Amino acid sequence: MQKHFSRLVGIAVIVVVVVAASLLVWALSIADRPVGMWNPIEVHIGRLWTTFYSSELPDLSILVFSVAAAVILVLLVVLGERLVTWRYRRTPIDKSSRPLAPKAVMARTRGVYAGPVTVTVLIPAHNEEASLPYTLKALEEQSFKPSRIIVVADNCTDRTVQVAGERGVEVFESVDNKHKKGGALNQALHAILPGMGDNDCVMVMDADSQIGADFLATARDRFTWDRALMAVGGLFHGEEGHGLIGQFQRNEYTRYQREISRRDGRVFVLTGTASVFRASALREVAAARGSVLPGTPGEVYDTAALTEDNELTIALKTLGALTTSPQDCTVVTELMPNWKMLWAQRLRWQRGALENLGAYGVTAQTSRYWAQQIGIGYGVIALFSYFALMIIMLISMDTWVWFPFWMLLGALFAVERVVTVWHGGWRARIVAALVIPELVYDAFLDLAFLKGVGDIAFARSADWKHVDHAGAARKENIS
Repeated sequence: MQKHFSRLVGIAVIVVVVVAASLLVWALSIADRPVGMWNPIEVHIGRLWTTFYSSELPDLSILVFSVAAAVILVLLVVLGERLVTWRYRRTPIDKSSRPLAPKAVMARTRGVYAGPVTVTVLIPAHNEEASLPYTLKALEEQSFKPSRIIVVADNCTDRTVQVAGERGVEVFESVDNKHKKGGALNQALHAILPGMGDNDCVMVMDADSQIGADFLATARDRFTWDRALMAVGGLFHGEEGHGLIGQFQRNEYTRYQREISRRDGRVFVLTGTASVFRASALREVAAARGSVLPGTPGEVYDTAALTEDNELTIALKTLGALTTSPQDCTVVTELMPNWKMLWAQRLRWQRGALENLGAYGVTAQTSRYWAQQIGIGYGVIALFSYFALMIIMLISMDTWVWFPFWMLLGALFAVERVVTVWHGGWRARIVAALVIPELVYDAFLDLAFLKGVGDIAFARSADWKHVDHAGAARKENIS
């Protein structure tokens, strides 16, 4: 049933988005509108410039319908999220389908001292000799030191294993792994999880990312204060460089950090760049695979998932786990240096997110993710309709007409774009204030969304390629 549903998830998103857009078109069609074109007013500014403007406002019924629909949808999503959290905290202790719900965890661990919180770091690496030293250096500079650092070398053909050995960390080499990152991590976790206690934690982080100095200390404190907390995720920043395309990605990540901060750390996805999990939570996930959760029994990661971090987040939430992403858990991650690589990355993310929804279906835990996909789809229609109407107007009119109402909305939009990237620095603010460049970037991401939806709707095969860092030039020296 799940496999059949996963093939229909793209079609389901398309249908819902088209129905929503049709409702808006219907609202426009029944509104009372003046017959004929507007009557713009001619304005002369000295003898230098003559222009036109129109003070006509949109129909009030259209504005009310649009605002009301947006508010209702937002309230449904917010209330749905709060309801899921409320249910987690009050799940009966004997309800086996929610073994990671706070009430069940607190009951199991009451009066039991599991020792101090420890962190074992797993770094999956495939040909990462260029970036691995930076990742290890950031771990060495942590205010709270990890108990173990294990580089999970997966089918490496460069000096990744030798670099790890030179830095004095452990190396786990995968054996006959054909399932990329998830498969390599499953082998490593199978080896270390059985001997770990309830307060022993596992950090999984990318070999091309560097965590902030207080990341592990913050995670340790959160796990110590709240024994029902199952995972602590990172808030990622984009590395410097890569010109305008790099700034677009940094702005995107800055807005995501701001959103998570305003949500008090309630995270959408436990990022694969760097997240820490209780060993007990990972064991519960492995035990639930093949029954409550999709995947192979006994494996933590579902190797069929294109986006293993998103899938693991949904798996933990399905089992009732509480997760968070504190502001102090920062991580600097790589950016895609060109449009081709960015397209491949976002297409994989989008396709993976849709496939995860297909695997889990429509549940209370996935409702937020369904709403997100539908919202993106609706945004695609809105953005490309905006571009189309602008082009039609420019072609059909022999002069430019200014509309104060829409100019005011545009100015408010520009202010919002600048405010939401303010902490990203002056470059971020300038790019955001220009508005149009970021709209073009958004259109590019929307095309990746459409490609992902189309691929899954027509059951096209999906794959992803590793980003090779071996040829990356590094100017700094590692001490």
